[in-house]
Amino acid sequence: MAALGTLIVVGTPIGNLEDLSERARRVLRGLATVAAEDTRRTGRLLERVGGRARLVSFFEGNERERLPEILSLLRGGQDVGLVTDAGMPTISDPGYRLVAACVEVGIPVEVVPGPSAVIAALAVSGLPTDRFVFEGFLPRAGAARRDRLAGLASESRTGVLFESPRRVSRTIADLLDVCGDRRAAICRELTKLHEEVLRGRLSELAAATRDRDLKGEVTIVMEGASASAGNGTLQDAVDLARELVDAGARKREAARDASKRTGVPAREVYDALTASSP
Repeated sequence: MAALGTLIVVGTPIGNLEDLSERARRVLRGLATVAAEDTRRTGRLLERVGGRARLVSFFEGNERERLPEILSLLRGGQDVGLVTDAGMPTISDPGYRLVAACVEVGIPVEVVPGPSAVIAALAVSGLPTDRFVFEGFLPRAGAARRDRLAGLASESRTGVLFESPRRVSRTIADLLDVCGDRRAAICRELTKLHEEVLRGRLSELAAATRDRDLKGEVTIVMEGASASAGNGTLQDAVDLARELVDAGARKREAARDASKRTGVPAREVYDALTASSP
């Protein structure tokens, strides 16, 4: 019986091509087949390193039909590489289905570690790194989005999210509303020419992104609940918000200000304030 091939998971740069490791270069040059999320981008990368592998598309939507083909190559003794658009395959990426399928049938899997937007953003955020949770992309709407946001509101670990540049402003506003005015960072185009890291409270980041047309890859990092919580209770926050309203502030603005001072999520303050209003 012929020896099985090995699926080799290869991390690739998230922007700067100089971040490709020497081991990754050597492995990519030696492969006959590479499964890639974006064959055009990977084709340019292979050309740069001198690779001549046949590219097989493997992305969200076609993974079911591609799995048998790739597993057949591996069962036949051929090594196959797995890469994503940028960074580590399988991390918020359909490549994990291929790895899971290989593990299930006993095909060897190796990894060539490389850059990750999750770790890079966490490293430059200035927020606690000893414990963190990666949330990937939030659902766009509905109960699923509300549930995930509610989970983040009580999460004590630093949270890391991916987001489309078109939805950053909305997501920051939702995080502020549900989680309170925590410290956070918006990391955009990491390792690229126009790399940008915005740091501050969620309220400050909401103001900074409200009228901006952001472009490129975006990762959001937000401190956990235990790090951001103040000493105030919900009643403390509502009392403070009511004072601000009496002084002329709008209820939502008052709720956000009270949230910033007490650590109580702004949405809870606003709901309680409106429920108690005559």
